[in-house]
Amino acid sequence: MAENATTLHGLIRAGADEATALSSPGGVPLTFGRLRALTERTIADLNRQGIGRGDRVGIVLDNGPEMAAAFIAVAAGATSAPLNPSYKADEFTFYLNDLNARLLIVAEGSETPAVAVAEKLGVPVVRLRPTPGEGAGSFTLAFPGEAAAPAANGGPAEPDDIALVLHTSGTTSRPKIVPLKQSNVCASARNIRQAVAFTAGDRGLNIMPLFHIHGLIAGILAPLSAGGQVSCTPGFNALKFFGWMGEVRPTWYTAVPTMHQAILGRANRNKEVIEANPLRFIRSSSSSMPPQVMKEIEDVFGAPLIEAYGMTEAAHQMASNPLPPKPHYAGSVGLAAGPEIAIVDDEGEPLPVGEIGEIVIRGDNVMAGYENNDKANAEAFTKQGWFRTGDQGSLSPEGYLSLTGRLKEIINRGGEKISPREVDEILMDHPAVSQCVTFAMPHDKLGEDVAAAIVLREGQTLVEKDLRSFALERLAAFKVPAKILILDEIPKGATGKLQRIGLAQKLGLV
Repeated sequence: MAENATTLHGLIRAGADEATALSSPGGVPLTFGRLRALTERTIADLNRQGIGRGDRVGIVLDNGPEMAAAFIAVAAGATSAPLNPSYKADEFTFYLNDLNARLLIVAEGSETPAVAVAEKLGVPVVRLRPTPGEGAGSFTLAFPGEAAAPAANGGPAEPDDIALVLHTSGTTSRPKIVPLKQSNVCASARNIRQAVAFTAGDRGLNIMPLFHIHGLIAGILAPLSAGGQVSCTPGFNALKFFGWMGEVRPTWYTAVPTMHQAILGRANRNKEVIEANPLRFIRSSSSSMPPQVMKEIEDVFGAPLIEAYGMTEAAHQMASNPLPPKPHYAGSVGLAAGPEIAIVDDEGEPLPVGEIGEIVIRGDNVMAGYENNDKANAEAFTKQGWFRTGDQGSLSPEGYLSLTGRLKEIINRGGEKISPREVDEILMDHPAVSQCVTFAMPHDKLGEDVAAAIVLREGQTLVEKDLRSFALERLAAFKVPAKILILDEIPKGATGKLQRIGLAQKLGLV
């Protein structure tokens, strides 16, 4: 049983042989028995080609069941390195080089620039051919040329082997490699499973990208670790979401706030689907959920919205709001859900309850350190072994964690420190505002000033002057944005997150 599995090979033993593990809208289900057989076969295929435990395998596949199955099957015997399929050739060159990839898996017939890059770098390219008739996600691999010498370290991976490597987003510096052990990803899957009480009866609808820690761990591994099933969509599509919901009949889904907002925008015309398919809960993570949106989602779906807090270095989850009957609070990311959490000052010393400081964590889901980066590790870990998240927040007497922002995102306006989240929440209270992101823009005398980008609700109009007046009644004058841009859409990162750092430049304010 996978109750406390410490390897992916062990984790997928949770489900009964004939129980569905992976499915896809319109597809044939893949049972746990077949997922296990596919994994064994893939490990053996890789081993015959000289790829074993610890060897890096780049995976460039579109979202869907094949990506989920390939990630699991490769990571169970080697190291999975999922890459964003929309990268350009230069990005693939950087990542495949930086990862020291030994192999690249792409879909049969794929025209991704990753293939030419891999060939130039001398990385063998393997073509994945889906066999959907054998179950969603099922595939065979076509290896190039002659078989290499068998892998020195063959067979299933062990707890301390690296299961997954991902890069940090690198908005302010060169992306860093985050190596996550088998035991790290399994611990995180267990933490999520316990936080939301997954059982074999749960069905997830995965809309998260599977080159991202949120989708891989919360979307796929956590429910599978309980013997539950996951329906893998081709990726997020607000127009198709309710059609999928009607077909898959999920008990839950997880997403980032911008996705939830897009779903909410179409919920009114899909009331029948919502009523016919009651959700047990909805999960949100990866960036902060505006309290106004949380209330609306809960009202529309009649289900609790469980906000969680995660990051790549912690194999995703660090804190999560509890399920009812325990309270969950808008504006809080909940209770420690796996690792220990503390708040420290600039010197790394613990702060009393209620004080604002840096959030630090330690636990069996947290990476041991960035790869080949002594400087980053010296900055990231305290002498007591705590990992510094770079986030600022406070803990309530009951242990609920509230975030006030990324330390790098705090706006320093002539010495006055402003939390962008506080400004977001005020502007979101205006009935015409649908989305908002507050950020720093350069100022010749103050160093930085406050700016905000907003998207209006459908059919609403608003001018900058009126929104600034609205903010001035609710915020100290120095916190009111000097510039408010009203946009049709706010630029987002690859995973759908709104990114504050670098936004002033993207929007032409620099």
